[in-house]
Amino acid sequence: MTASLPAPGTRLAGRLGLTERVFAGPRGRKLISVIDEGLDRVEAKIAAELKSTDQLVDATTRYLYEAGGKRVRPMLALLTAQLGEGITDDVIAGATALELTHLGSLYHDDVMDGADVRRGVPSAHSVWGNNVAILTGDLLFSRASQIMAALGERAIHLQADTFERLVLGQMHETVGPQASDDPVAFYLQVLADKTGSLIAAAAQAGVTFSNGPAELEAPLIAFGERAGVAFQLLDDVIDLSADPDETGKVPGTDLRAGVPTMPYLLLGQRTDAASAALHAQIDQGVADIADGADPAILDGALARLRDHEATAATQALAGEWSDAAIDALAPIPDGAVREALTRFARAVADRSS
Repeated sequence: MTASLPAPGTRLAGRLGLTERVFAGPRGRKLISVIDEGLDRVEAKIAAELKSTDQLVDATTRYLYEAGGKRVRPMLALLTAQLGEGITDDVIAGATALELTHLGSLYHDDVMDGADVRRGVPSAHSVWGNNVAILTGDLLFSRASQIMAALGERAIHLQADTFERLVLGQMHETVGPQASDDPVAFYLQVLADKTGSLIAAAAQAGVTFSNGPAELEAPLIAFGERAGVAFQLLDDVIDLSADPDETGKVPGTDLRAGVPTMPYLLLGQRTDAASAALHAQIDQGVADIADGADPAILDGALARLRDHEATAATQALAGEWSDAAIDALAPIPDGAVREALTRFARAVADRSS
C-alpha cells in the first residue's frame, strides 16, 4: 500500500467552518493559502510515517487516519508559526508528531470507553480486538516520539510532558474523583489534561519550532489549554445530539459507557425532584448496560438530558472557557495571527454554523 493524501474535504475548508470563521476578514484571508499549503505538507508526512511493509501494521495505523479528522492541532501549530520564521520543516515535523500522538490516544480511548464507532467507522478494537488496538496506539506514540527526538531536547521535553498529561488525564478519568474532590473541578482538570494539553502543545510548537519569541510560549500554552477545555465541553453537548452524523459516533457514547460528562455532572448538582429522578435513571441505566442490557435503554433519559438546563449550562461554561482563552492572548501582537486565534477560541465553543 502506498502513502497517499486523504480524500478531498479533509483539509482546512470544512473543519469547524475554519475557512469562513477563523480566517474571516482581510487579514485572515491572507493566511488561508499559507496554512492550507502547510496542512498538505503535514498530511503528506503523516501518510509517509504511517506507511509500513507489515500489512497488519499498515492497515491498523492508517485506519482512523483515513477515516478523517479535523487536524485542529496541526492547523494551530502552522498558525502560531507565523509569529516566528513561518512554516519551517521543524514546524511540519512537530505538527505531524502531535497529530500522531492525538491519533494514538483515540485508539486507547475507544478501548477504555468501549466505543463502537469513531469518525463514522467501527472503532479499531471492534475490528481487530482490544490488544491490537492498544498496540496500534503504542506504535503511533513511538513514531511521534521518534519524530520529536530528531528535533532536539526541547521537542523531547514537549512530547514527554504532553504525553504524561494525557496519561494522567486518562488515569484520573478511569479512577474517578475521590470523596474529597469536587466532581466538576475534577472533570475540568481531566479535560485540561486529556484535551487541553495537546492543543496547548500545538500552539506552543508553532512558535517554538519556527524560532519565534520565547516570551510568547506561555500565553499560547494558556490559550491552547483553555480553548481545549472549551472544545471538549461543547463536545459533551454535541455528544447528546440526536444526529450521529454530527459526532461520528453513537449519541451518548460516553455516558452509556459510564463515563461522566459535564451535563451529567451539572445535573447531579440540581436539587429539584425531576433532576434527581433523571440522574438516578441514568445511573440505573448505566448499571444495567454494564450487566449486559441493551444500551438503547438510555435513549429516553439521554434525550431528556439533552433538553435539560444542565446541558445549556454546559454550553455556557464552554463559552466562559473560550473567553478565558481569548484573555490569554493579550501578550500576542495585534495582527492576523491573534485575530485568527481569537476566532478559533470562539468557534470551538460554538459550532452551530
